[in-house]
Amino acid sequence: MNFIINNILTQSAIIIALIALLGLVLQKKSAGSVLAGTFKTLLGFQVLSAGSTIIVGSLTYFGKIFQHGFHLKGVVPSIEAINGQAMNTLGLGNEIAFTFLGIFIVNILIARFSPWKYIFLTGQALLWMATMTVVGGKICGFNNWLIVLSGSIIGGIFAVAMPALAQPFVRKITGNDAIALGHFCTVGYLVEAGAAYIFGERAKEKHSIEDIKLPKSMEFLQDTYLSVAVIMVPLYMITAAFAGPKYAANGSTNYIVTGFMQGIQFVVGVYVLLAGVRLLLGEIVPAFRGIAMKLVPDAKPALDCPVLFPYSPNAVILGFVTTTIGTVIGMFLIPIFGLAVILPGMLTNFFAGGTAGIFGNVVGGRRGAIIGGVIHGLFITLLPALLVTALTTLGFVNASATDSDTITACLMYAFVFAPILKAI
Repeated sequence: MNFIINNILTQSAIIIALIALLGLVLQKKSAGSVLAGTFKTLLGFQVLSAGSTIIVGSLTYFGKIFQHGFHLKGVVPSIEAINGQAMNTLGLGNEIAFTFLGIFIVNILIARFSPWKYIFLTGQALLWMATMTVVGGKICGFNNWLIVLSGSIIGGIFAVAMPALAQPFVRKITGNDAIALGHFCTVGYLVEAGAAYIFGERAKEKHSIEDIKLPKSMEFLQDTYLSVAVIMVPLYMITAAFAGPKYAANGSTNYIVTGFMQGIQFVVGVYVLLAGVRLLLGEIVPAFRGIAMKLVPDAKPALDCPVLFPYSPNAVILGFVTTTIGTVIGMFLIPIFGLAVILPGMLTNFFAGGTAGIFGNVVGGRRGAIIGGVIHGLFITLLPALLVTALTTLGFVNASATDSDTITACLMYAFVFAPILKAI
């Protein structure tokens, strides 16, 4: 069981390839079609993952020079660090593994027998949800079997509820109902959508960030990758200049040149990621019809957030920039209320902020994406600051997570269930 959980169920590429295999077999495709569809699905996801890895490496460098360049000190949210400490220090590895499996089973059962027909296929996100629900159960003082049971139920509900809540916006973004969003930052996306609705442009005057009309001399910026480069490369170079050669240089290479090349590396990552998304969607959606027809009628695959990036690439960059502005404001504002200083996390700002930017743009146009992005940045700074307080009770030191849905699940335990249990 541990082998299956640790080596198969946590490997998103294998899960999605097996789902495609099952879907094609259920449609009684030929052996060649099954093999080709399964392999292309696996290949598409791995290309997407390769693009994400390139972006993560580039943003890790950017986060380092950003902190040193502007002399920032505080807590850097990291779900990976919480997972490691929960498994190794607190000895919760088995609970996390079985909760992960339980979440997946509860997700399938709810999708089969309820109107929420969403199957959450982002395996890594399910692992983070399992981690945070187990930690939350520990805060409540639950015994091990109750931790696994309650975590499986809450995580399974989140796995179908979050795609369901996001789906009206996903339909507007993609223009169809073929896929859903399987990313546990959905509460933050809904916050941005709400802010965009309140402060953004109305339907008659709404202007999408994708419809910007440029003068002829700048029409080259209509190319997605060139427009990303024009924004990101100078941002990297300016930040490297503030950080100086001690932190921004790479070996003997000049630190400004290093910043330039890391900015280019970021654009390369976006190129590879979007190529993987196109290949993946071309295979998984047709293959998933077999699941929908046979096992879970009308089921939709809930996929990781980069699947939305090709539909609104300008909004992704706008969301990243505005969310980063919001997290910087939150870093200075939130400690006034006695909470921890949360440093901007560039990975979250890009993937979650970029996706939130798409939501803000589709709801409230450019103005909605800009104002909503700043509010989203404030929100995803507030949640980790609240979580620091809750985790301190278990002995975590200066630790917090990033994904808004997993934090929400953990805070439900800490501030709702725990007080009720103590009162009883």
